[in-house]
Amino acid sequence: MRIVRALTVLWMTLLMVNGCGEDSRKETGADGEFPTAGAPATGSAESSDRLVRYTEERAPCRDYTPLRQPLFGDLHVHTSFSFDAAANSIGATPTDAHRFAKGEAIDFWPLDENGEPAGQFAIDRPLDFLAVTDHGEFLGERALCRTPGSPSYDTPFCAEYREDQRQGMMLLGQVITTETPARIEEVCGVDSTLCLDAAKAPWQRMIEAAEAAYDRSEECAFTSFVGYEYTGTPGVSNYHRNVIFRNAEVPDLPVSYVDAPIDSRLWRQLDAACSAEAGCSYLTIPHNTNLANGRMAPYMGLEDTVESRRAYAEVRLDREPIIEIFQHKGGSECINGLSTVMGAPDELCDVEAVRVLGREESFTAMASVDGELVTTDEVVVTTECGDGVGENGMVGAGCVDETDFVRSALLVGLQEEQAIGLNPVKLGIIASTDTHTATPGAVAEADFRGAVTGEATPEERLEPGLLTSGREGNPGGLAGVWAVENSRDAIFEAMQRREVFGTSGPRITPRFFAGWNYSENLCGSESLVAEGYAGGVPMGGDLEDVPAADAKPAFIAFAARDSAEDATPLRELQLIKGWIDVDGALRYAVRPIANAANADAGADTLCAVVKDETFDPAQSAYYYLRAVEAPTPRWSAYDCQRIEEAARPAVCSDGTLPENTVEMAWTSPIWYRPAEAVPAE
Repeated sequence: MRIVRALTVLWMTLLMVNGCGEDSRKETGADGEFPTAGAPATGSAESSDRLVRYTEERAPCRDYTPLRQPLFGDLHVHTSFSFDAAANSIGATPTDAHRFAKGEAIDFWPLDENGEPAGQFAIDRPLDFLAVTDHGEFLGERALCRTPGSPSYDTPFCAEYREDQRQGMMLLGQVITTETPARIEEVCGVDSTLCLDAAKAPWQRMIEAAEAAYDRSEECAFTSFVGYEYTGTPGVSNYHRNVIFRNAEVPDLPVSYVDAPIDSRLWRQLDAACSAEAGCSYLTIPHNTNLANGRMAPYMGLEDTVESRRAYAEVRLDREPIIEIFQHKGGSECINGLSTVMGAPDELCDVEAVRVLGREESFTAMASVDGELVTTDEVVVTTECGDGVGENGMVGAGCVDETDFVRSALLVGLQEEQAIGLNPVKLGIIASTDTHTATPGAVAEADFRGAVTGEATPEERLEPGLLTSGREGNPGGLAGVWAVENSRDAIFEAMQRREVFGTSGPRITPRFFAGWNYSENLCGSESLVAEGYAGGVPMGGDLEDVPAADAKPAFIAFAARDSAEDATPLRELQLIKGWIDVDGALRYAVRPIANAANADAGADTLCAVVKDETFDPAQSAYYYLRAVEAPTPRWSAYDCQRIEEAARPAVCSDGTLPENTVEMAWTSPIWYRPAEAVPAE
């Protein structure tokens, strides 16, 4: 237990330092400064001084620090309330997902001869927070088709829906693969009232599950958010977003892709349904953009004018502050070989990469023909989208675009900012699992139990999966936040100001600050965090006010390995810079800034204070920190070992799958914009 105790002492030192001045207590969000004190939830003098604005009745958390604490959670989780969830086979509900996140065991695979779960599964350590995000689409349709005696239960559509789980998923899924979605009249009625009314009961159960799981006591042991997934899939491309509400004041029903088939309409309808006057607030999170085929580019469906683009950017900056960089369908950080982006190849872009430029992709196209599920095997070579958009990203096919990957999408945002004065791709970074088995945070490579249908056994997981799953998938990642306490308001405000990070699974804790005058000797100092806040901005912030023509920005980069006793040490810290050069070209560079003294042994912590000696005050730029572990066995290597040697599939030995993976953590960026780059109003 020596390492665990040492890391605990380290974090207590870094997080609970004395002498925190007013400058280090400032919180900055997308629209300026958040209030440094909110109306106390309980009317106590203690809570009135806190750096959080309470919007609900609750006890202030006992564990509170103005210098923030790292909290780990999952903001992308599906249960049996989702039309495509494997959790339907085990009957796991939102309540079960919350139980799992808190460390309780839930019923799980394998299924017995009666189709009932015969196993159990528990996470290795509880999470700090959770949002169950079942699909907002089809809550009513599923209720009507699955409830005997409902007005639609005996319709031919519902009869076909119930015949087979995968076929039922496809029948409903076809609705959201078009750009003009409409509810199924046979099930919902001419005016859709049947489905809308039937959706109210499951939505209420989702709300109640989150409310019941939330710890409002001063212990603040667990935070649960009400949320859902907006599941736009035009052209079988990803256009998905998770919608997270700040508190229990939520709309009567989710605003789904059927209701609002482009992002700007989603925000408009959520604004109408989620009244600020009633205390309702929300944010949206794009996810697995690696499968978007260019459809995550800003301004979809809008008029191409400066006024229209600025109006869109204003809303997105307010409503969509963060993005998911990693989940079970692979990484969305970067892709090598984009013709529009200049930078040396980055080998870590290929870790858990579902999309690789120039690679031949085999995929299974699916369609329902005369009520039957028809599949065809196709082969394509992955190319760039160019000026248009593609399709079939959700099955691992079609073209790729700069906006499909966070690193290059952030560059598109810088480029657009130069044109209109606002950055519509100013996104902080998280990760999550996207588990469809109600198992939030189950990210251990050595104990992966599957994330979707058809992954209940090692043999099944090592087969090509439905969509980008099976052997192409992975256990997923975690969302991290730096919050003053573990409460809804504190975590929500951390997401709003983008002081968040993502990991590919391990609970790596990175800190990242930028300023102009940091001392080179801060590593090891008890005041590192306080001086980071006082002398600059944290991850998610804006670096401004160049003090002199020859000034260079300085960065504090720190990370601690996962505190579990058997966790993998860190290998390296890397500073990633993206910028627009004098010719308007999109560029990035990856710079190693701290390495373990012994590469084989790794390090418990890594720290560096560095300057950007290439800085040009006339060039827009962003920076983020990537913390990298030493390579470890991939989940598939563990599964191969679980199968008798003579029965192992060929992929266990033919080199199809990598034996190892590299776990990482990514901080939100820090942005720099020269004042003269802002166009005149």
